[in-house]
Amino acid sequence: MVRIKLMNEELFAKLQKDLTVAGELIRARQEEKQKLINAFDAEGKRFFFGKISQRAWQSSIKKTNLELQRLDRQRREAIKRASVLSERIRKLCSSQAPVAYRATMTGIIGGAKKAKKSKSSKAKKRKKK
Repeated sequence: MVRIKLMNEELFAKLQKDLTVAGELIRARQEEKQKLINAFDAEGKRFFFGKISQRAWQSSIKKTNLELQRLDRQRREAIKRASVLSERIRKLCSSQAPVAYRATMTGIIGGAKKAKKSKSSKAKKRKKK
């Protein structure tokens, strides 16, 4: 009886779920970065109008830069993770390429072909004789 290759659905579902999580993490870091930039802009206006000192402003700049670097690093890691996961999903799906079968009077024909022997193995057999 002919058996066709089936996709590992559990693995596919797990990879798909992980890819969704990575995408959500990227989006969350983008939103967090936008909030940080908006807060920094508001703090800049406070400094401009003299409500905070220059020392406090410099401290805020340093803190904001560190936070921006952290968010960018986390986004790059999430993007890399999403790329790896999408490549694994693509490989899993492409390995499901259809194998040609044909129905005949004698039964089903097709499937995996026999591997052809390489020339080097034929040459070795001739040398042994």
